[in-house]
Amino acid sequence: MAKPILLYTSLCLLLVLFNGCLATQTSRQQQRFNQCQMDRLDALEPNHRIEAEAGVIESWDPNDKQFQCVGVAVVRRTIEPNGLLLPQYASAPQLIYIERGYGIFGAVLPGCPNTYQESQQQQQQREGQQRDQHQKIRNFRQGDIIALPAGVAHWLYNDGDSEVVALSLLDTNNQANQLDENPRHFYLAGNPEDEFQLQGRSPRGQRRQQQQGQGRRERGHQQQQGQGNNLFSGFRTEDLADAFNVNENTIRNLQGFQEDRKNIVKVKGRLQVARPPRSREERERLERQEREQEREDEREQRESQSRRGGHGHDNGIEETLCTLRLRENIHDPSRADIDNPQAGRISTLNSHNLPVLRWLQLSAEFGRLQTDAIYVPHWNRNAHSVIYVVKGRAQVQVVDDFGQTVFHDELQQHQILTVPQNFAVVKRASSSEGFEWVAFKTNDNAQISPLAGQTSVLRAIPADVLANAFQLSREDVSELKSNLEQQEITMVKPSRSSSQRRTIALMKNLMVVQSLESEVMTLCPSDFYDSNSD
Repeated sequence: MAKPILLYTSLCLLLVLFNGCLATQTSRQQQRFNQCQMDRLDALEPNHRIEAEAGVIESWDPNDKQFQCVGVAVVRRTIEPNGLLLPQYASAPQLIYIERGYGIFGAVLPGCPNTYQESQQQQQQREGQQRDQHQKIRNFRQGDIIALPAGVAHWLYNDGDSEVVALSLLDTNNQANQLDENPRHFYLAGNPEDEFQLQGRSPRGQRRQQQQGQGRRERGHQQQQGQGNNLFSGFRTEDLADAFNVNENTIRNLQGFQEDRKNIVKVKGRLQVARPPRSREERERLERQEREQEREDEREQRESQSRRGGHGHDNGIEETLCTLRLRENIHDPSRADIDNPQAGRISTLNSHNLPVLRWLQLSAEFGRLQTDAIYVPHWNRNAHSVIYVVKGRAQVQVVDDFGQTVFHDELQQHQILTVPQNFAVVKRASSSEGFEWVAFKTNDNAQISPLAGQTSVLRAIPADVLANAFQLSREDVSELKSNLEQQEITMVKPSRSSSQRRTIALMKNLMVVQSLESEVMTLCPSDFYDSNSD
């Protein structure tokens, strides 16, 4: 008798826990959806700044309602020549856009082999030391998008003679982030500052300060050395010394208690690593080889699955993780999806041309508008969009589901505008300079629905439906669809100014009036002349 009662009690408890978890999840989703109920959008600028030894870090307020709606956080890092962004990982997938400069970066993928080994010449310079081995190091340059899964440790080094500017977007609402929606960077070295620290200090910062204070009281002798903010600083020194089998002085350097260089540090001399070729031709050759190898791996994987009759389990990322490309240059004109010499060009980066994005559930778009050109009204069908202005200025309008204009203003260099899913947007470059932007999108295969251009949704609707929906004559609908057919796909250069179109419309109306007068004269000439004489 006891067993059925125990089983019944366990089932009831399980049901209560399940309903509680479901209610919590539903409540969090409802809260996030409510955050998208906005009657106004703003062009956002960074509000927090950290000056490090070899660079500057600027971040946008992640608690802003616009970022909360789309579930992202954004930080921009400027790395000086010979500067090193310390090794770190994030709790959410991220895309890094290289706005300016070039250098090298490393991404440590768990379980992958250390395939790079320093040369004998480098080893001879460090006599008595074992030859160093490490995972693959990759070049980056202006226009690159670097894709990093959650929890992957990485670092960036500026080996050029000018600044590197790298803009990072973290998808905090991604399934890979099992923590809360606060953006979190876990540094492996140094004594970094919180890159998203808010004015007035957030509750998270207060908890962290309290925890660090408690840890320092427990460590005793380490209290005088200062606080460390990297992962190692939270552990006891003696435990780490035993785990790594090194002396405690080495561990204290790992813990960063005496560090004051913050997140970006200056390298002594030059960074000595087994590096890829540095010339532009060699980098482009390696990129082509990587793409060809990737296509070959995907072909072999499909053939293997076909031989199994399609019944085998496709372990996907486990088979290709160590060979996945993590970057793609989105500035390259040869890879543009849309190219109109008079209006501009657009390049998209998604899981079709960078497969790692399939697991990150992110994509990107780079656009360039010529002066006075228009990126036609459209909406993002399956993704939020975060627009960052690289260069120039444009008039941008955004319209919500009530037909209300939630943004109508000029968007300028280094500003960010978030456009929620299905909100319609149009961009028009200024008449004095062009407009360049990069847009991050929260879907690995983001799609748009244009309202104008050859692929306009209006062209796909029958003329009679349009005539009745908009109260237009069949002639006006025919002219509208004919004009759409003659336009480019999504970018247009207006052939007539607004004043010219108003003049043409006025002339058409005048012609209609004259035509009506002619008909009246034909039908009732005497009445017409009598009325004029009166």
